[in-house]
Amino acid sequence: MAISIRRRTHAPDIGPGVAGPARVDARTKNLTKRLQAGDIAVINHSDLDKVSAEALVAARPAAVVNAVPSISGRYPNVGPQILVEAGIPLLDAAGLGVMALKDGQPLRLEGDALWSGESKVATGRALDASSVQADMDEARAGLAVQIEAFATNTMEFIRKERELLLDGIGVPPIHTVIEGRHCLIVVRGYHYREDLEILRPYIREYRPVLIGVDGGADAILESGHRPDLIVGDMDSVSDKALRCGAEVVVHAYRDGRAPGLARVEALGLTPVVFPAAGTSEDVAMLLADDSGAELIVAVGTHVTLVEFLDKGRDGQASTFLTRLRVGSKLVDAKGVSQLYRARVPGRMLLVMLLVGMLAFFAAVASTPNGQAWLQVLAARWDDLWTAIVGIFS
Repeated sequence: MAISIRRRTHAPDIGPGVAGPARVDARTKNLTKRLQAGDIAVINHSDLDKVSAEALVAARPAAVVNAVPSISGRYPNVGPQILVEAGIPLLDAAGLGVMALKDGQPLRLEGDALWSGESKVATGRALDASSVQADMDEARAGLAVQIEAFATNTMEFIRKERELLLDGIGVPPIHTVIEGRHCLIVVRGYHYREDLEILRPYIREYRPVLIGVDGGADAILESGHRPDLIVGDMDSVSDKALRCGAEVVVHAYRDGRAPGLARVEALGLTPVVFPAAGTSEDVAMLLADDSGAELIVAVGTHVTLVEFLDKGRDGQASTFLTRLRVGSKLVDAKGVSQLYRARVPGRMLLVMLLVGMLAFFAAVASTPNGQAWLQVLAARWDDLWTAIVGIFS
C-alpha cells in the first residue's frame, strides 16, 4: 500500500508523491546531459557535490533517487542542500538495485518508497532541510581525518612528480604561443558561468590564451569565445569543442595510458599527449607556466579545502601543490573581477567629449532660436576676447 508523504514528519512535504520516467546513470555528469524536466534522476553518487547538484537542478527533474548516501560523513558537502532548497525531492541510500532500472521506466516516489506500477522497487530515506543539516553537522566532525589523508596524498604526489613540479621536466612542447601572454584556464566548476561573464571586459582587452579543461572548453564556447587550447582526459568535452580548431592536449596516466586518445584521433585530430599524475586542471596550469605565461587566471577551479574534498578524488592534493608551484602567476577569477575594471583611454574620452559638443551645437544651429542664441554667444565671446587682449597689451 502506498504511503503518503504528508503522514511522515521526517520526509519532505511533496503531496501525494511525484511520478516520472526514470533516467539512470552511474555518472551524474553524463546523466545531466540527457535529463529532462519531469524525469526522475537515478544516480550513484556518494557525497553529492555542489557542481553536480547545480547541474541536476538546472535540468528540473521531478525527483532524484541516489543509490548511496548523498552525505557519507567524510565532510559537509553541500549538494543535497542545494537539491532540497530547490524543492526537488531526494530519496537517499535507496540501494544499488535502483541502478538496474531501465531508462524510461515509469516511477513514482512516495515518502521513503519508490514504486514502479504496483511494485515497490526500493526503499530509502527521504531527505528534507532538517535531516540534511543534521547530516552536515555530523560530517563536520570528519574534517580532521580528511585533512590528515589530504596531507598524506600531498606527500605521495611530491614523491611521484618532484621533477615535474620543481623543474618542469616532462612537459611536452605545444604549438600554441603562450610566452609573455595572459592565460585564462576554465574548469567547469564553481561559479564558472558568472566568472566568465564578469571577465568579458578583461578578455576583450587583454585577449588571453583561452584554455579549456575538458568541459571547460564547452563553457568557453557557450560564453561566445573559442578556446585556443583544450586539456584533459577527454571524458566530458564535446565533439563540437574538439573540432573548433583548438590545439588538443590529452592528459595521460603516468604510465602513458591515455583512454581519451582514441576518441580524439577518431575525429581526425593529432593531439599532444601529456603523461602526469594529478588532475587535468594541474596539467593545464603546469603547461601554461612552463610555456612562459605572464599571468594565469583561473575560472571554476578549486580554492578552499571543502572544494578540494568536494571533487571526491585523492588526486586533488596535486592541485594544491600545483597552485603553490605557479602561485606567483596565479590569480583566481574572483580576484580579477574585484581588481580589474575596464580602462577607458584618455584619447577616447576626449573624442567622446568633442563629438558630444559638435552634436550639441549642430542641434542648436538647426533652429531659429538656437541661431539667435549662438549669435549672442559669439558677441559675448568677442567682448571677452577683446577684454583679455586689452589687459595683456
